[in-house]
Amino acid sequence: MEKKLDIEFKEAYKISSTTTIKLPPDVMLQLYAYYKQATKGSNYEQPSGNVELRNAFKLNAWFQLSQLTEDEAKKEYINLVNKYLKNY
Repeated sequence: MEKKLDIEFKEAYKISSTTTIKLPPDVMLQLYAYYKQATKGSNYEQPSGNVELRNAFKLNAWFQLSQLTEDEAKKEYINLVNKYLKNY
């Protein structure tokens, strides 16, 4: 049986991945980092994309979350989505 947290995380991901709202770059970076920590843990991988500077920012943001467990990262991701996208 799927945990409540996992269901909420999937719902939050669906909202964030389909939104047409233009979020500030720092919020988008946070969403990226929390998502990666939630789904990959500390199994770091090179971000996709061909802009090296942007990829460096993405990877650095993810590194900064290394102390979070996957469940903690899911909660933070859900909080961000609720804060910026839930009412739209």
